[in-house]
Amino acid sequence: MRKSKRLGFVYLSLLIALLLTVMPLPQAVKLARPDWTLLVLMYWILAMPHRVGIGTAFVLGFVVDVLVGTVLGVNALTYSVVAYIVASNYLKVRNFSVIQQALLLSLLLAFYHLLLFWLSHFLVGVFFLPEYLWPVLTGMLAWPWLFWLLRRYRRQLKIQ
Repeated sequence: MRKSKRLGFVYLSLLIALLLTVMPLPQAVKLARPDWTLLVLMYWILAMPHRVGIGTAFVLGFVVDVLVGTVLGVNALTYSVVAYIVASNYLKVRNFSVIQQALLLSLLLAFYHLLLFWLSHFLVGVFFLPEYLWPVLTGMLAWPWLFWLLRRYRRQLKIQ
């Protein structure tokens, strides 16, 4: 398979994650929706840090800003910060078990949400609610399944 088709799967998975991010859901379920785009992005940074990195994170964050309707640049900045942390420690994180990775990535998701809240608080004036951190729990629970799925396709398609 050609290199461009292999990378096409990476971008296709990120596009599907973007669609899952903006998919309409009932209000009760919407509060607990995992951050699919950030989870898929973190997987590809861990798997291929030489191909997916901070630039990809910035562009995806900007697209999420446009799709969700937040202040432009807030998600782009927070995605970039989280991507930098993951990319600078990818060799360590790769050696963890999937459960340990899920726990570590839940801390990164919590950091993402708190940084996003902090920026939104100063720009727009939102107030913190405990329900704001539900995606951290659901993202932690979704990570092993997402890791297994993307790793299976990455190995099957020989994406390097």
